[in-house]
Amino acid sequence: MDYLYILQQALIWIVTIFWLYQIMVSVSSLIKLKDKPLLVKKDHKFMAIIPAHNEEAVIVNLIESLKKQNYPKDLLDIYVIADNCTDQTAKIAKEHGAIVYERIDEVHKTKGYAMNWFLNKMIQKNADYDAFCVFDADNIVDEDFMKNMNKKLCQGEDIVQGYRDIKNPTDSWVSAGYAIFYWTMNRFYHLARYNLGLSPLINGTGFMVRFDLIKKEGWNTKTLTEDIEFSLKNIIKGRKIGWAIDAKVYDEQPIGFRQSWSQRSRWTVGHLQCMKYYTTDLVKSVKEHKSLLNFDGLLYILGIPMMLLTFLLLGVNLGIYMVDGMTFTELMENYGRYLFATFLMPIATAILIMVLDKRPIKPMLKGLALYPLFMGSWILINIKCIIKPNTKWEKINHVRDVKINEVA
Repeated sequence: MDYLYILQQALIWIVTIFWLYQIMVSVSSLIKLKDKPLLVKKDHKFMAIIPAHNEEAVIVNLIESLKKQNYPKDLLDIYVIADNCTDQTAKIAKEHGAIVYERIDEVHKTKGYAMNWFLNKMIQKNADYDAFCVFDADNIVDEDFMKNMNKKLCQGEDIVQGYRDIKNPTDSWVSAGYAIFYWTMNRFYHLARYNLGLSPLINGTGFMVRFDLIKKEGWNTKTLTEDIEFSLKNIIKGRKIGWAIDAKVYDEQPIGFRQSWSQRSRWTVGHLQCMKYYTTDLVKSVKEHKSLLNFDGLLYILGIPMMLLTFLLLGVNLGIYMVDGMTFTELMENYGRYLFATFLMPIATAILIMVLDKRPIKPMLKGLALYPLFMGSWILINIKCIIKPNTKWEKINHVRDVKINEVA
């Protein structure tokens, strides 16, 4: 029985220290820092890149929002990668002014492959762009997005994630769960780390990369989460990612639970792939750079193992109870702490963030009430993907016709 107590105490310390670190970092999001000075004053030339697979229902709104940017028209070209499309995506994109590249590859279907294919063509052409921004086809973009990303380039930032918002937060409790999750990540993860000089993460869409940065290797990713993979590869090199809170992009999230389960399963499998390929390199980078930046990146990739350790701790507590070393009341108290942290704290955190960001709470009440279910299902998704990972890419259908003036 002694070994169970030793294991229990070790797990308590590991889990507690991990989450205390996360809380301490998150607090820095409440600090308002001075803006960085401009190193150059220039209007840079951008590519807006839109990988798209059968997105005829939504792609027009994105193209139109990009055409309405408060930025010189001759310094922004819109490219659509019509990736294995069987609908009218390419035709519609051309009709609305985008430059379309059509790609057919039945084996390599993910966004990462499409990005690498397209960017290699731009590199081979020695295209005269300073940077590129990447969007999902269901996005709509705030009119000052490019202007604010240009400012970041002028401040010397090489990779910058914009503020990812949701265009359909009140459609269902599922889309509300996504909205609350992204609002939380935006403030307590990305902004907090940016304020501390650590690295936020590329978040799938609405991000900018200096073109020169990828000319040697291209967009060389191999996991289902090419955004996280690209982030980790740069963190390993000691390069931190920027954060542009005023560069806003809105995307559509699933409203049904089954589609959400499929999408989040893909994210989890991608995270597990990144663990497999990059944990060792992250550990080496911590030793090499001796920087909190690299250590923080390592802690991110260990998020799923920390969840497993928490479950192990619950199991150890049950074991101690079963051998008469713990009363039932003590067992319930221990379980209560973790259930509170897992299911009730997220609601309190979400309300705090909505107050800080001045978002209306009333339309989100159902989403707030069911947010523990949304996050709890993610725990089940993680466990399922560890036991039986599915590396097959599955498309998420986008049908929500929302224009930028309806959300901004």
